[in-house]
Amino acid sequence: MTYDPTGHLLLTPIDQEAPARVQRLRQLGIGERPEPVFDEFAHKLAEVTNAPYTMVNFIDENRQFFAGLHTPGGTHSGSDLGAGVGGSGGVSRFMARDHGYCPHVVVRRKALVLEDVCDYPRFAGNPVVDEIGIRSYLGAPLIDRTGVALGTICVVDTEPRPWGRAGLETIKAMAAELVEKIHRREDGLI
Repeated sequence: MTYDPTGHLLLTPIDQEAPARVQRLRQLGIGERPEPVFDEFAHKLAEVTNAPYTMVNFIDENRQFFAGLHTPGGTHSGSDLGAGVGGSGGVSRFMARDHGYCPHVVVRRKALVLEDVCDYPRFAGNPVVDEIGIRSYLGAPLIDRTGVALGTICVVDTEPRPWGRAGLETIKAMAAELVEKIHRREDGLI
């Protein structure tokens, strides 16, 4: 385990694939601006999981970018870009790399189910718990045909959720569906 100078456990894993991911995202032309197709996918993910917050998240060396975002207020447009997660509970398109659980999913290259983040000391101390009240998380990596983990799709709630095996299978299937859409887009089929 690694600690920062103030003695706090550093929770975000080292991401050695980040430079290759950034290059691949640029090649695909995604991950730097909101896109209606990703917002629509986030909305669909919210309907399927009945979760208040859902994201299509692309991660670079320093930050996370929600190219697709759904919140309880609905799907967002490109005009809602902000600098991070607001202390008032607001969610913007950007979040620091050390906030949240998606960086773990990308580095692990496996889906992650946290029915109650407070049950896991490693994850309970994440800034999103105190800053915006996240209590449950379900996410899966978006691994494309080149083998690069482009980012994640995820759902979060401010209440513990019994995602179970059904939630795990759902998030993995939805990730595969989105990766297929990205491939069809790259191939000029959509």
